[in-house]
Amino acid sequence: MRKLTIAKAMAEAIGQEMARDPDVLVMGEDIGRLGGVFGNTAGLLDRFGAERVRDTPISETGFIGAAVGMAAAGLKPVVELMFVDFFGVCMDAIYNLAAKQSYFSGGRVSCPMVLMTSVGGGYGDAGQHSQCLYATFGHLPGLKVVIPSNAYDAKGLMLAAIRDPNPVIFMYHKALQGMGWLGTVPGSITRVPEEEYEIPIGKAAIVREGTDITLVWLGVTVHHALDAAKALATDGISAEVIDLRTIAPLDRDTIRRSVAKTGRLLVIDDDYRSCGVAAEVIASTVEAGVPLKAPPRRLAYPDIPVPFSPSLEHHVLPNAEMALAAAREILS
Repeated sequence: MRKLTIAKAMAEAIGQEMARDPDVLVMGEDIGRLGGVFGNTAGLLDRFGAERVRDTPISETGFIGAAVGMAAAGLKPVVELMFVDFFGVCMDAIYNLAAKQSYFSGGRVSCPMVLMTSVGGGYGDAGQHSQCLYATFGHLPGLKVVIPSNAYDAKGLMLAAIRDPNPVIFMYHKALQGMGWLGTVPGSITRVPEEEYEIPIGKAAIVREGTDITLVWLGVTVHHALDAAKALATDGISAEVIDLRTIAPLDRDTIRRSVAKTGRLLVIDDDYRSCGVAAEVIASTVEAGVPLKAPPRRLAYPDIPVPFSPSLEHHVLPNAEMALAAAREILS
């Protein structure tokens, strides 16, 4: 059984789509000879050459704006914003151009572009290299936003993203990439078929079935939820774990069905607490009138810049122990 890291699964998906479709190309800082700081494009330069695997200057405004133009002209660029924190210098190209292109043109001009970017903290990289900003992108109409928790999903979501006629933000968490210098959550390394397959964008996955409480999130916090669910099982408590996989579209139906069964909801979010996707998950459940046995709850990152000090950062980052404690409070 072949197992891959998320980084290798992403590179394999991009390579397969480049081989299938000559309109697909890759752009970004250090994505050529280096293969990407996080390994997402390893081996692609040797296979496809510098015309289709383009190292760019350190100018996100320039090369992401260029990618939008390429998409409008019929190409399918996969472009990397190395850290999501850098979005400020190129947001105009992302939201005012890529996201609105189809709408402004009455559907005549699409934007088949994938913007892949790293998220998440835990490494003492401070406030400009450690954020998640899920809600920032999930809030913007015209963008699809995905984040895988494991390598199988990473490949299927990447193939779906490249083939989608809409702009897709593909977020990957540093703790799951499989880069030795970062450390990797073991559960993210999974079986990945060599053949092509797609995972539908907008469809959540129930990764553990249960009857007493629903635990929801995506990316690295899916693994926190699974660890908490295993601990709860030792107390005879059955926790259902949902991996959202996609922020926009958000699979509200799967969440509502699960909470209707369990009657309890905990959302685990490593993005900022206020105005976040966790709040949207809870609001979507409550607005639908799903009967609850206890008030729903968010476990999220507090509304402060990410500290540089490791001791401070790990004190506020959501983890499995925090998830377990929050779940037990709900159940009590």
